[in-house]
Amino acid sequence: MPAYYATAPGKIILFGEHAVVYGRPAIAVPVLQVRSKATVTFDLRSAPGKVLFRAPDINLESALSDLPENHPLAAVIWKAASAMNLSHIPACTIQVASNIPIAGGMGSGAAVSVAILRAFSTSLGHPLSDEQVSKLAYEVEVLHHGTPSGIDNTVITYAKPVYFKKGDMLEILKVKHPFTLVIGDTGIQSPTASVVGDVRLAWEKASEPFEAFFNAIGAISASAREAIESGSVELLGQLMNENHARLQDMNVSSPELDRLVEAARSAGALGAKLSGAGRGGNMIALVMPDNSEALAGALAKAGAKRTIITEVRVT
Repeated sequence: MPAYYATAPGKIILFGEHAVVYGRPAIAVPVLQVRSKATVTFDLRSAPGKVLFRAPDINLESALSDLPENHPLAAVIWKAASAMNLSHIPACTIQVASNIPIAGGMGSGAAVSVAILRAFSTSLGHPLSDEQVSKLAYEVEVLHHGTPSGIDNTVITYAKPVYFKKGDMLEILKVKHPFTLVIGDTGIQSPTASVVGDVRLAWEKASEPFEAFFNAIGAISASAREAIESGSVELLGQLMNENHARLQDMNVSSPELDRLVEAARSAGALGAKLSGAGRGGNMIALVMPDNSEALAGALAKAGAKRTIITEVRVT
């Protein structure tokens, strides 16, 4: 039998980090320059149920039977098998490769889940719908992050800009004019679950100020939606700066992120902010297209370990 593969993009959050977990809106966009890829190859000579995972990026090679059921890779397969009502899983090897930074706020875990779900279900002739893929990837995200918002699995599954509010229907964002972003990686891994957990503890101890932060960030996200839909790029930059300031107030930024944000602004960015959980990972800068290379160079000079230039396209 032939090998089957599927890919899934990375993502960045433009607005609404942390507040989205508490029911406020957020905006996220796919990053098509980085991807996770899953390849399924069947082994007709082996007994059903013999599934081998190979994920060299995380130094993992293991049989499905040797992984706990709540291991993210194992959970993807068990959930997919259940959704497809499989009585047994055919023997196969599942190879996973990704160039999405791990624990960098770009949705590496969700992208791997989405790629596996699509490759595995398609290989068996029962491709899961986008809605099913997003739902199952979310269930795996719960294992990763405890209380995820659901934004990662959503934007990665649909690979389009989304305006997301937990519990509401999915809204694909209408982008009037394309705009360019430069992503700067601090090189510091920052597991989402840890930072989200710290914010929850802080909110439980002092709910009033944190509710005010969340309300302010939610309002910024709503204004950003209007700016994107009307093509007001300069306003979008101002809102990014405001969002970063509120995240600083919540103590989820870091000296490394702040240094890159300031470097971007000094190099002509229209706006810049951290993206994702914070305390490491990535920041983003809104730039005019003809300044993107120069700004990426400025970020590298300021300590960015990697930069990615991406365009948010008209939808």
